[in-house]
Amino acid sequence: MKIIITFLLLIFFGSSAFSEDYYSKFYSDFNNYNKTFTQKIDMNESEFRDPKELSLPWLNALVRIPKANGEIFRGKMKDFLNSNKTHNTKYKTIIYLHGCSGIWSGSAKRIDFFAKNGYAVIAPASMARKKYAQSCDTTISKGGLYRSVLKIRLIDAEHAVTQAKKLDWVDKNNVFLVGHSEGGITTARYNPESKIASVTARVIEGWTCNAGWDEYRGVNSPFNEPILSIVAKYDPWFQADYLRGDCGQFINENKFSKSVVIEDDPILSKKHGIMHDPKVRKITLEFLKKVTK
Repeated sequence: MKIIITFLLLIFFGSSAFSEDYYSKFYSDFNNYNKTFTQKIDMNESEFRDPKELSLPWLNALVRIPKANGEIFRGKMKDFLNSNKTHNTKYKTIIYLHGCSGIWSGSAKRIDFFAKNGYAVIAPASMARKKYAQSCDTTISKGGLYRSVLKIRLIDAEHAVTQAKKLDWVDKNNVFLVGHSEGGITTARYNPESKIASVTARVIEGWTCNAGWDEYRGVNSPFNEPILSIVAKYDPWFQADYLRGDCGQFINENKFSKSVVIEDDPILSKKHGIMHDPKVRKITLEFLKKVTK
């Protein structure tokens, strides 16, 4: 199903509760600006599953857990794993996949938003790997600098889902995969080898599912995994002919699956990141509520 947004919704999700000061000071080692990248010639696909490399995105993953008073716990996975604290609550859990630029303040805002709305969130940091080639240049909205990055992102996503389901505070029946941009591509193409790594549903932000490379194109999702895809029609990253479009033609026919294209909003229709928008947040939360088991 394809939905074109042609209306404005004056819905507010309590964004005033977020501290802009926190986000303005947010720091991560794992993004385009702070990462020392590996040259492509030195990348070896046989090393993508090296246990030491594979553990780094998981241990350095950002974690958010909602608190009863509306606040959230913030930390990294290694902090939670080293804690003796036990949890009596099992949380619906989102595995959040960052974009090609890595973890930045926008990533923090997204995962905090989901946590504020009752979801535990785990955001693996793929750039925490020691060997990682740069895949995009955000200054000129250019991706595709390292084609095999998708293989890395898919491996990291599957590892995160598998490990998350071992945690005592994760509701194994409600694990959702959510990704933005390159993380959205990974979410769309996610096809784990083991059923243990399956997810309840997926949310794709900022990706068209159209690509010049076959392994990037379309969606890998069984019928029982609903998909929500949201993209701006004039997203500056996807204006080449082979990138234009939306995921509507590819997603499964699950009754909850849908593709949302933001077309008539004069500002939002030209954005790459759109999850800050109240109506996009509303659509996303409604979708997650409907597909929760």
